[in-house]
Amino acid sequence: MLDMHNYSLEWLIASHENHGDSPLFIMELTGMKPCKHPISHALTSFNGMTAEKPDAPPSRQGAKVHHLPASIWKKKTMGTNSPLDVAIEQSCEFFFREQMPEGYWWAELESNVTISAEYIMLFHFLGMVDKNRERKLANYILSKQTDEGFWTIHYGGPGDLSTTIEAYFALKLAGHGPDHPAMEKARAFILDKGGIIKSRVFTKIFLALFGEFAWFGVPSMPIELSLLPNWAYLNMYEFSSWSRATIIPLSLVMAKRPVRKLPPWARVQELYVRPPRPTDYTFTKEEGILTWKNIFIGVDHLLKVYERSPIRPFMKKAMAMAEKWVLDHQEPSGDWGGIQPAMLNSILALNCLGYANDHPAVQKGLDALANFCIENDDSIVLQSCISPVWDTALALKGLIDAGVPNDHPSLAKAAQWLLDREVRKPGDWKIKCPDLEPGGWAFEFLNDWYPDVDDSGIVMMAIKDVKVKDGKAMKAAIDRGIRWCLGMQSKNGGWGAFDKDNTKHILNKIPFADLEALIDPPTADLTGRMLELMGTFGFPKDDPAAVRALQFLKKNQDLRGPWWGRWGVNYIYGTWSVLCGLQAIGEDPGQPYIRKAANWLKSKQNSDGGWGETCESYHDTDLAGIGASTPSQTAWALLALMSAGAVNSSSVERGIQYLVANQKQDGAWEEDQFTGTGFPKYFMIKYHIYRNCFPLMALGRYRGLVSGNEDQRAESR
Repeated sequence: MLDMHNYSLEWLIASHENHGDSPLFIMELTGMKPCKHPISHALTSFNGMTAEKPDAPPSRQGAKVHHLPASIWKKKTMGTNSPLDVAIEQSCEFFFREQMPEGYWWAELESNVTISAEYIMLFHFLGMVDKNRERKLANYILSKQTDEGFWTIHYGGPGDLSTTIEAYFALKLAGHGPDHPAMEKARAFILDKGGIIKSRVFTKIFLALFGEFAWFGVPSMPIELSLLPNWAYLNMYEFSSWSRATIIPLSLVMAKRPVRKLPPWARVQELYVRPPRPTDYTFTKEEGILTWKNIFIGVDHLLKVYERSPIRPFMKKAMAMAEKWVLDHQEPSGDWGGIQPAMLNSILALNCLGYANDHPAVQKGLDALANFCIENDDSIVLQSCISPVWDTALALKGLIDAGVPNDHPSLAKAAQWLLDREVRKPGDWKIKCPDLEPGGWAFEFLNDWYPDVDDSGIVMMAIKDVKVKDGKAMKAAIDRGIRWCLGMQSKNGGWGAFDKDNTKHILNKIPFADLEALIDPPTADLTGRMLELMGTFGFPKDDPAAVRALQFLKKNQDLRGPWWGRWGVNYIYGTWSVLCGLQAIGEDPGQPYIRKAANWLKSKQNSDGGWGETCESYHDTDLAGIGASTPSQTAWALLALMSAGAVNSSSVERGIQYLVANQKQDGAWEEDQFTGTGFPKYFMIKYHIYRNCFPLMALGRYRGLVSGNEDQRAESR
């Protein structure tokens, strides 16, 4: 049971006033596992909490607000009882219930089972296995296996070989024998798809750590590459932030090439179709001779010769520099980069360098990973990343669009919580923007090294009109954030997420890049968001940054009308972001290229009135805009069409009806599909807040526009 003496009476009373009999509050008081940051339990795949709980939420001076009684809010929202009004009110009440006492929302970020599988592998590598936690992790992995025996990277997707291999290996480490029914079915799938030899690079690396794959079959990433100066064509700061934060510690591991020998029962040699031959460890070439991929395969052969040489004069210096980089980039919370790959590989790197498991840096890293976990009595899932800033900004934006007064205590607390998380320190982005003042926001609770323009833009648009105690401080934070975002615009007029001009596409051709995600180039969805930010804060369409952004978007529009979505699935997401940006900056919706995008969206509406798009559209563009209807993608399409001036169209009306008809009694929506994107094609995400925040935005925006039209017609009469 939770130790009630750790909590002040004032905090308990305040929490009950804020949350009433919410399931989360009841769980906290009735024995759910303690945690550091409570998660919105109704926004997860199962009712669970994270790892450890503070004595009480820290008080923040600026978060004090005058509470608006719930009865007054209900009177303001219950003027009519149309289905639309009821749906909006129920959704608002859902978010009020799920808001944490400090003011934030935090929903699960679901990906695939490799994240939890690698967590099991990490503890075996470190020699610190907790059998109970391992059992729970294994239970979660088993729960995600399909009836066919494989694991996927998104709901309803095809079997993924590498994901299935990692799940199988983790389950075997956890004590599941090869004759277990789940293992038999998985093994049959793996062998049918070519076995370990056909798996991706990161899977082979994890197997190599335990001697189940040969290190010389892993693409080379010599540690000496970290010594290349920042002006070099292919230095570490030409990689994306997530690649850099993973590759630098991983290069330390690969320099050491450690092997933890396994007992016979834990080995997975049965996952080879036949005993591997030397040719199996080479890389498949493309057709043609002088392609970049083939050239880099040749370079990899040369690097392997170099790595076997006993004479590597710069290796010691490179190791020391990489070690310092890893230690310097650890956040006070223990995180590295706010993502599981960087965190896990940094712990592995420190272990390879001789750091003990109880060393402060290692222990903080392990604690940070534990705080990414969601746990109940039977299962544990490790999230690949956490998204409280993103979730809070989106929920806040939805409530504002729904017409919640801007002095409502829920909004004020959320806005203040976001303001308290402004990034005020220089990060890796400073390498290419040395004169740019820090500002903006990151994705996680704390990630000062890597703020991003997407979170920053949504946060600033969400808090813009909310009444907080110190309005002057909020304006200063927004001004800094806007300057930082504008300073991150790339030369081609677009924006990437974390870095400026991160456009060396050649890097995605090296053998190590089989996820095709080593760079962070400008994309249409982010550029649309930045235009929306500029328009929201009064920048004119002829501002030089806006002019270049518009040129970028026109150049990158698909011939069919939509825009590709880098950070959400897929063309529906990209088109939503762009059309909202174009409307905000003042583009005429009657222009042919905007009409073309709107008509494309209308043509993709499903017979039930909703919209959907499968993750497979990243592989097959003929599937663009095609898929089972989902609440989040329907909302994106509606927001896009309304931004394009189609609020009175039958398509919008049918889409609104779809959302209203599919809302549950508790004010939430159901959504099985993954509609978020980590790496297109290879790493898909289910944001558990998306199915609720975006429908609320769409319904609220629609009501506001329709009410405005009715008011105008009344005035004209």
